[in-house]
Formats: sequence, C-alpha cells, structure tokens
Amino acid sequence: MAEISLDKTIEIEDLVNHFPKSVKYLSEKGIRCIACGEPIWGTLEEAALEKGFDQEQIALFVQELKVL
Repeated sequence: MAEISLDKTIEIEDLVNHFPKSVKYLSEKGIRCIACGEPIWGTLEEAALEKGFDQEQIALFVQELKVL
C-alpha cells in the first residue's frame, strides 16, 4: 500500500480518511461541508481555490494539517 503524502495535491477523500482531524480543520476554514454529506471530490488545493484561498494560504493549510 502506498504511503499518503499530505500536500496540496492530496485528494480530499484521502485527506479525511487518513487524517481524520482534518475534517474539523477544513470545516473551520469553510472548505467543504464534509460532515453534512457534500460530495468529496478533487484535491485540497482545488477545494481551497474554489473558496477563494490563494497559494500562500493553501501552503499554510498544509503545514497546519501536518501538525494536527
């Protein structure tokens, strides 16, 4: 089984499956409504860009998610 790397290209589904604490973090940032059943498609970067975050903010999200 391949190791999951937490970076901006991680699929949202992989992120929440392998890093469950990310659900609350993403919700607090306004990225996806994972808990209410919104379909989980795309990467962390794509989801953040859809919500208006820039590359600098996305890089910060990755760093913060790594220490959860």
